[in-house]
Amino acid sequence: MAIEWGKPDVDGLGRAVGALREWQADGAPFQLHPGDLGWFWRFGGEATAAAVRTWSRDGRILAVGLLDGPGLLRLTIAPDALRDEELARRLVDDVTEPERGVLPAGKANIEAPTAALVQDLLAGEGWDTDEPWTPLRRDLTEPVADPGVRIEVARPEQAHVYAAVLRAAFDGSTFTEDRWHAMAAGLPFTDARCLIAYDDGGDAVAVVTVWSAGPGRPGLLEPMGVHRAHRRRGHGRAISLAAAAALRELGSSSADVCTPSSNTGAVAAYEAAGFRRLPEVRDRYRDA
Repeated sequence: MAIEWGKPDVDGLGRAVGALREWQADGAPFQLHPGDLGWFWRFGGEATAAAVRTWSRDGRILAVGLLDGPGLLRLTIAPDALRDEELARRLVDDVTEPERGVLPAGKANIEAPTAALVQDLLAGEGWDTDEPWTPLRRDLTEPVADPGVRIEVARPEQAHVYAAVLRAAFDGSTFTEDRWHAMAAGLPFTDARCLIAYDDGGDAVAVVTVWSAGPGRPGLLEPMGVHRAHRRRGHGRAISLAAAAALRELGSSSADVCTPSSNTGAVAAYEAAGFRRLPEVRDRYRDA
């Protein structure tokens, strides 16, 4: 059967989320997670559907892509199809020809599993490697240490608190209370938790959202941020420990996170919370 690609409608997003859940495994390459779609859902269901692409054969989804910005396609592939030549060549054709509607013309980046054949084919088409990212993973077999600060699960009435800390953690962030509610209305949020950390003075100092892919599968931290006025006080470690504990309660086998390698402070905070570095990964990119 021929490979077909398409854009699901909002009702069809469930199949893409389901495929991403199924593909998560501790031994698999670091890859797009259902939580990544859940975090994108802050822009609403219609926007999320418009950003998702799927590639299928005989009705089975083999690859899922998320257009996470105008020129960034975050792509992942079913574990048993990572070296599928027909699929890889179709993916490369679709992303290199703007008229197909997968990626716009001009400068673009593609995130894909390191072991995928599509990486080799993109290199052959002249796509270079971009700046490194560091994936980290924490095993959740054993109980997680107490974070040492007060942690609350954000409810709808605390959305404004979560949003304010997140904006103060990331320069240029446009996250709002309304976007929290949009994210919380998304399908992946069924297995998610938003956490807020408070210091001894009662100030909200750090936030994180954790996403489960189901019992026995890796969960994801996306995003995690510490208020810029409360940094270098151990709050990154504390909220990361709380995130790992929340995922363990949800049945996750491990906790995953990925951050730019240049963000040494974030890498250090995760390592202090028991996360182990995995080999660096790099996007493929083409110049305009």
